[in-house]
Amino acid sequence: MPLPLSKRRLRAAWIVAVAVDAIQIPVEATGLLGWIVGAGLDVVTMAVLWALVGFHWAFLPSFLTEWIPYLDYAPLWTLAVLIATRGRGQDSMPAPTLPPHP
Repeated sequence: MPLPLSKRRLRAAWIVAVAVDAIQIPVEATGLLGWIVGAGLDVVTMAVLWALVGFHWAFLPSFLTEWIPYLDYAPLWTLAVLIATRGRGQDSMPAPTLPPHP
């Protein structure tokens, strides 16, 4: 089972994913230069999310499909963070229970 993440890391991962998806849609619509900038942004995003959340398989399809023209208009980084962080908050982990005293 993956380790729980702090609220700060979860919040940072969500902010990065949503911001990158919001930036990429208008930037990549500008043509070849926008695609190059978007590709560089994808490499940086992959590294940052990996540092914040740790390795998760959901990041690989998002990274690869962002390189396909017109498919990159979907908010794939946000979807990947949703999948990678699902149930990993510290509050979602059950508290350890102690055995009853006799």
